[in-house]
Amino acid sequence: MSTEINGLAPDEGTGGGYDVVILGGGVAGCVLADRLSEDPDRRVCLVEAGPDHGPEPQEWPERIRNARALPRDEVWERHAPAHRVRARVLGGSSCVNGCWNTWGSEADHAEWVGAGGPRWSAAAMAPFRRRAADRMRLRAVPDQEQSAWSRGAMAAARELGHPEVDMSAPGAPGYGTPLLNAIDGLRWNAAFAYLTDRRSRPNLTILDNVLVDRLSVRAGRVHGVDVLHAGARRTLVADTYVLACGAFGSPAVLLRSGIGPAEHLKSVGVDPEIDLPGVGGNLIDQPGVFIPLAPTAALNASLAGKEAAGDLYVSRMLLRVASPWCQEGAWDLHILPTAGPPLYGSLPPGQYEAGISAFLMKPASRGRVRLRSAGPEAPLEIEPAFLSDPPGRDLAVLRAGLVRAEELAASSPLRELAAPLPGQRFSARPDDELRSRLGTYWHPVGTCAMGGSDDLDAVVDGEARVRGVTNLRIVDASILPTPPASNTQLPVLALAEMLAESMSG
Repeated sequence: MSTEINGLAPDEGTGGGYDVVILGGGVAGCVLADRLSEDPDRRVCLVEAGPDHGPEPQEWPERIRNARALPRDEVWERHAPAHRVRARVLGGSSCVNGCWNTWGSEADHAEWVGAGGPRWSAAAMAPFRRRAADRMRLRAVPDQEQSAWSRGAMAAARELGHPEVDMSAPGAPGYGTPLLNAIDGLRWNAAFAYLTDRRSRPNLTILDNVLVDRLSVRAGRVHGVDVLHAGARRTLVADTYVLACGAFGSPAVLLRSGIGPAEHLKSVGVDPEIDLPGVGGNLIDQPGVFIPLAPTAALNASLAGKEAAGDLYVSRMLLRVASPWCQEGAWDLHILPTAGPPLYGSLPPGQYEAGISAFLMKPASRGRVRLRSAGPEAPLEIEPAFLSDPPGRDLAVLRAGLVRAEELAASSPLRELAAPLPGQRFSARPDDELRSRLGTYWHPVGTCAMGGSDDLDAVVDGEARVRGVTNLRIVDASILPTPPASNTQLPVLALAEMLAESMSG
């Protein structure tokens, strides 16, 4: 296996080219690299803009290995607004997220089947979900990782009449715990799971610190991909190209390549090659508001003991609920109780942050991704457009979620651990204040959405093939036309497993 691009001549891949070049070494890219290189006669190249820290987990930076942290070191933009955070390292978001794996509802699959066909049903995707769970070593939350706060939150959910449910499969509203890709504090990221034992394959090349600039598209076919490494420009050539750069990166590569809304392309100096108006549109993320609470001395002491033992995690429990606007049997809100070190800022030793967030899982609002310039290093224009839907349904659903979070906080099990802060209830606060307090779940999807031939904004079909380009696919969260009512890591792993099998057939 090669990890060098030095000496690679322009317009020439190793050995004269590849069968498949995968652009993006995040969660989906790692799955694809493993599955597509299972055929020893298929030459596969995986390209990642960030570093590859090697085959041995113990050689990776401690913050990436630490499942208790949300590292923000190897990202595209430091000190950027929260909604812009995206990983720039082999393994992608699995190296920086909370190691949570949950699944959405049957209603999510119905939306996807309508856009991509029957292979996107819950039953059809189930084997790939199980395969991904096995490879990522997903496991239940160990008892010692449950803090007094998470135990209290589960007791509170029971007191309020919520049923306990399995969070890792299609189901119903209720409370439960996620499956974790973490083992004794080690974050088991996608690079460990899918590449560690595959690096010795002679037909698999991993190129790290290589930035994808643009695809060379002529007459409906990709003829090469221009990349940058250490200031030098090279071209990789393959029979098939797969974009796996995520909900921000994949549309950006298409736009730089002349694939997208023609008027926007012209405005940034890119010659339109294929006018696809949906590229970069339909950006959907899951915003939320955090309700801070005041921990009691007893809760602080208990959390300090957990931290000293190395078992303090800010959250190990989740409640999913349905607003009045939700489909029957589904849910559109995550109520997330957390307690531990603050995500932003710091507190004196022995003091912790406690509270409950309400996250909007099925927003109607739609944002977009656009280029500011045609250069690959230029920051993108990312407009999440949170709570912007004209009818105002998203804001109403969020308020309903805050009411449920306040109910949880007021229950006897949590009231004994933390008290509301003085002031007006969050569910009754003015719109502008709620907007100012918005955070994000970091689950962007939709910017290269799949759809049928009658959907003018669709970018790919149900097999992830890009419209108007015969040898280009997109396999990542950007192709989901609507978000799952879940964390997105497990669904993306499963869709990558599914589409890799389709490509290998």
